[in-house]
Amino acid sequence: MTNTVHIRRRQTDPSLPLLQRIFHSRGLSSTEPAYALQGLADIHTLKGIDRACDLLVDAIEQDRRILVVGDFDVDGATSTTLAVDALQQFGAKHVSYLVPNRFEFGYGLTPEIVDYAHEHFNPEVIVTVDNGISSFSGVEKAQALGIKVVVTDHHLAAGPLASDLPTADAIVNPNQPGCEFPSKAACGCAVIFYVMCALRTRLESKGRSTNVNMAGYLDLVALATVADVVPLDENNRILVEQGLRRIRKGHGRPGIQALLQVSQKMPERLTSKDFGFALGPRLNAAGRLDDMTIGIECLLAQDVTRALHIAQTLDELNQDRKSVEAGMQQEALAQLEKINLNAAALPTALTLFNPQWHQGVVGLLASRLKDRFYRPVIAFAPANEGELEPHHELKGSGRSIAGFHLRDGLDLVAKRIPHVLQKFGGHAMAAGLSIQVQHLAEFERVFNEVVAEQLSAEDLHQVVITDGPLVAHEFTLDMAQQLRFVAPWGQQFPEPLFDGEFEIINQRIVGERHLKMTLREPASGMTLDAIAFNVDTKCWPNNSASHVHIVYELDANFFRNDWTLQLMVRHVSVSKVRLTHAF
Repeated sequence: MTNTVHIRRRQTDPSLPLLQRIFHSRGLSSTEPAYALQGLADIHTLKGIDRACDLLVDAIEQDRRILVVGDFDVDGATSTTLAVDALQQFGAKHVSYLVPNRFEFGYGLTPEIVDYAHEHFNPEVIVTVDNGISSFSGVEKAQALGIKVVVTDHHLAAGPLASDLPTADAIVNPNQPGCEFPSKAACGCAVIFYVMCALRTRLESKGRSTNVNMAGYLDLVALATVADVVPLDENNRILVEQGLRRIRKGHGRPGIQALLQVSQKMPERLTSKDFGFALGPRLNAAGRLDDMTIGIECLLAQDVTRALHIAQTLDELNQDRKSVEAGMQQEALAQLEKINLNAAALPTALTLFNPQWHQGVVGLLASRLKDRFYRPVIAFAPANEGELEPHHELKGSGRSIAGFHLRDGLDLVAKRIPHVLQKFGGHAMAAGLSIQVQHLAEFERVFNEVVAEQLSAEDLHQVVITDGPLVAHEFTLDMAQQLRFVAPWGQQFPEPLFDGEFEIINQRIVGERHLKMTLREPASGMTLDAIAFNVDTKCWPNNSASHVHIVYELDANFFRNDWTLQLMVRHVSVSKVRLTHAF
């Protein structure tokens, strides 16, 4: 099946130079945005930050046992690293951390993880990072054991009232009711960064010298912000850009340097994209297949040798993850081949299950299938290997497309068949859930109904938004370099994409599935190298095609010690696709 792709061009002022045109279309007026740390949002607007500092100052001064409870993704790992390292630098003598194993305890500060923490760490203060805003029973359990709880999180609260929050001793979360912090898109690592900045100021006001440069933690915050795919609002762009600049200058922590080395990335050429596609997946592999403790230990390492040893383990886990995912994807496609894969026969939503699948990778599988077929996808795996009796649990992970809010959709499913969903949570584009084996068919039927009610056939056509065509003088290596470094691109501040018609001079497959082309720009006659990764080799190369319409990035390619201009093709078609303007 081939998805119909509609290309829409952003509205902008064509009289402006290219960089200004790109920023203008993204709501910015300046030629180049400012990224000074002075531009960060006011720390004092974070509700609960003073109370959190009160508790943490007391814990440090009284030598109390502090336990940081994190999460098993990149945001959780970086948040945990930042909290543990900063507290130790501030003089806390008894700091430990715990990341719940996703396969044993699930997500967040549950009563079970509190019991485990009490038995193995006996904490007097628990600090949650990147979780806790929904941990009502876990907070109550901790407090019943005499443990103070400081919640730092960024996820949405259960509701708009104070009663919709857990009864923690302090809560710092820009998305809690009544918080006036302007950056609601802050990730968990950014939140704990702000808390630790405020804590340092408080300690120094009490005459306790810390000698800690908080800018040294911006590499962690930048990595987390991009890897957690939060919107790059102005505050987040400053955090990411400042973190990138530190790493490019060689000031990244040993763990970051080691991850760059195993990813074969040059620090001085690092971009925000590398966080999402190189460093992030290697850290995430630990949480998906093993234990995120490995990733945290890499980031906490004080010397590059130790960090590199751990990073190599993470790289191996990531290779394992890729292998597992590839196998699962082939199995999923084999299931779908039983359906005639065309737009008329394919369901509006896809629900897939295989008893051999790994629950740590079903989210990635759902994401790949969503991209390929452009419809909401939920993939299930056994919660416990080999348990396939009717009452046994399945863990599902879903990904959605524009127009269908996945978490709200699951809420509708739960209302229609309340006996099916044991638990669920998430947001518009991603969600997780648990059901029993015996309810899989019923869930699939009702989920498909809910999706079909909200998505039209037109909604299932993928829309790619571009910055329009380039003119001949803009096809330069210098412009590609400028675009690479002029801004930290990411969620809701997208990297520039262009589109246009080109004549094919030659085309061939390289690396088994990548389409390498030499193209001619019609207006000027200049020739350009282009590459499209992971094409359908049943369709390409297409020797009957003389012209293509492509969506592309302007890229500076480094090969054999030389830089050349290259078009990174994101979509290619022979026939002219429909073009509209975005408003």
